Amino acid sequence: MPAIYKRSPKIRLEFVATDKHSTLGGLPAIEALCQEFGLREKLRALPGLDVRQRKSHGFGPEVHGAQLLYSLCSGGSSLADAERLNEQPLVRQLARVKAFADQTTLGEWLRKQSPESLSVFWELIRQFIQWVIGRAEAKRWTYGGRVEVFFDDTELEVNGPSFEGAKINYNAERALSWQTLWVGPFLAQGELDSPGEVSRALPALLEHNQVLWAGRESDFLADSGSSAAKYLQGITAQKFTHWSVSYNKWTKALERTAAAQPESAWGPAPEATWRDGTKITEQHCRIRHTPEESQQTFTFAVVGFKGSEEMFWNYRFLACDEVRTDAAAVFGRHRLKGEKEQMFKEVLRGLDLPHPPCAELNANRMFYAIGALAYNLMIALKLLGLPEECQGWQLKTLMRQIVRLPAVLVAQARRLIARVEVPGAWLVWWTRWKERWWPTAQAGRPAG
Repeated sequence: MPAIYKRSPKIRLEFVATDKHSTLGGLPAIEALCQEFGLREKLRALPGLDVRQRKSHGFGPEVHGAQLLYSLCSGGSSLADAERLNEQPLVRQLARVKAFADQTTLGEWLRKQSPESLSVFWELIRQFIQWVIGRAEAKRWTYGGRVEVFFDDTELEVNGPSFEGAKINYNAERALSWQTLWVGPFLAQGELDSPGEVSRALPALLEHNQVLWAGRESDFLADSGSSAAKYLQGITAQKFTHWSVSYNKWTKALERTAAAQPESAWGPAPEATWRDGTKITEQHCRIRHTPEESQQTFTFAVVGFKGSEEMFWNYRFLACDEVRTDAAAVFGRHRLKGEKEQMFKEVLRGLDLPHPPCAELNANRMFYAIGALAYNLMIALKLLGLPEECQGWQLKTLMRQIVRLPAVLVAQARRLIARVEVPGAWLVWWTRWKERWWPTAQAGRPAG
């Protein structure tokens, strides 16, 4: 093979203005899901979401919702990005509007939302999740046939002193706290508030979303922030099939109990290797313990470990259900919690939402709720439409492969046609998708 070198391109460039081309030719895939679910009608009917004094003027809530969803699902992260959708003729046709709202109008709509309208919006998200899981293959959204429920929290750093609810965190940065509950791959609900007790939203989130796992076998996973007795009691009340919570606080009594266990209570003590290459010996058992300020006794899985040069055992604990008797299996299952934590990063990085866009807390709460719906729409697109080999795709890949496709609007026989350029390898998939999802009566329909 002869040597190959890079050379200067010999291309003549010409730039022309156009009002027919779009770079978001795959957004009809998101719109089709919205239509089949009936999102437009549901948004319009939600109480409190329409803040207009004169309903015959201005943008309806379904238009604002569609604009923000289109923006977030295509990589936009701010209200200014949502305003730039006015430069996308195909996107305007999807919503059947001549123009979208500017960022000031969007900000005013977000600021006027109330706790009541936010609550019903999260209820709408629950309805959407139920709609999707009723149509998706169970193996694509469950773990071993069981529903995975996961609670986690993170802090969203803000710039400037004017963000309502923001406080100084342990990194000396101003931040808001976002506590979230996940059901399978879906973001079921979140609470955005001032930093404080990291699991204070857990009881309410479990109560509001229990319909998503009721009547199904289920697993619950959480880190040590949810290990206080009041939270463990709330978790056990949900009757999860299996559950486990990291427990690294108030461990002195547990360590004494573990050290007092007879040799017969412990399982095998094989050698293991930590990530840093350290050789250790570890063994597992289960114990019962009543935490302080609790009337209820809980089961704990225990792992004892020590290095080859150590004399005394070290211990780690998981509060867990009473059903499983193999403590080593409890720890093995709980370690998979790391995969669930990656979903949180996927929302923040995939949708580019690490920083709230508004100064008002209620506006940010609604913006992040719409972000959760956008995330769930992308997950639904993957679960319901994409082949098995694409189920591992992250949001950025979904946007690049499915949403960000070149398209041009063409008028033909008094009908508007969107010609979307797709890779040849995906032409069959898109053809089948159109036959299944896209209504043939008209080329562009209102968002919803």
